[in-house]
Amino acid sequence: MTQEIGGVDIGSLTTKVVLIDGKGEVLGRARARSGYAGREVAMRLTAGLLAELGLSREQVAAAVATGYGRITYEADREVSEITCQARGIAHLFGAARTIIDIGGQDSKVIRLLPGGKVADFAMNEKCAAGTGRFLEVMAGALEVPLEEMGRLALSARGAASISSVCTVFAESEVISHVSAGMPKPDVLAGVCDAVSARVAAMTSRTGVEPELVFTGGVARNQGVVAALSRQLGPLLVPQEPEITAALGAALIARGLSERGTGR
Repeated sequence: MTQEIGGVDIGSLTTKVVLIDGKGEVLGRARARSGYAGREVAMRLTAGLLAELGLSREQVAAAVATGYGRITYEADREVSEITCQARGIAHLFGAARTIIDIGGQDSKVIRLLPGGKVADFAMNEKCAAGTGRFLEVMAGALEVPLEEMGRLALSARGAASISSVCTVFAESEVISHVSAGMPKPDVLAGVCDAVSARVAAMTSRTGVEPELVFTGGVARNQGVVAALSRQLGPLLVPQEPEITAALGAALIARGLSERGTGR
């Protein structure tokens, strides 16, 4: 029986697909903007990965879907992002006890027990502050490429004060700082500090225990990594922080396959 396994994470902004083998080694991964049709994006990414690996859909022993759009995707099981993140991070960092996950539309703090089981978690309110969307809005206001924000923030000599927890009002503060002549790196450092403060405040509801892992697309932002490190201590960042939930989904699917409950 084939042992290729699939994990699909249809997020609010980005869709990720991971294929693993029976040993849990990643065979391939792909990601793209979810747009308004995350299911179709996931199907296209999966088909592309299978073609790249010379496999057919029938050769995938099992698949698990997670993320906002998981109910739209045909899989053997739908599993919450929190459970999938915990499984993926425990696979990569066996000693991990706390996860900070900042995605496009939400942020989470997850406490883990030994073995990767979830002990507790907290999520941000229904607000873009402290998420990737917040950073996208600020990058647009500052006319800075999103992928350059972190690097520029690290070059700052100071950090602007951004006190608003509302994205709209925070954007107004950013524009005011720019109009007052504050250097962009300093404003960007303030933006990163604001995201970090918002997420760090959530840890009061769960506590923080090392090792602490930072995941999600925002974990590629060096400015936010630095700001969180200052507030919470050393952080571990996966090599590919965007795909950890999809990896966890694939690992859960592997378990289904081994029990004979997959395809």
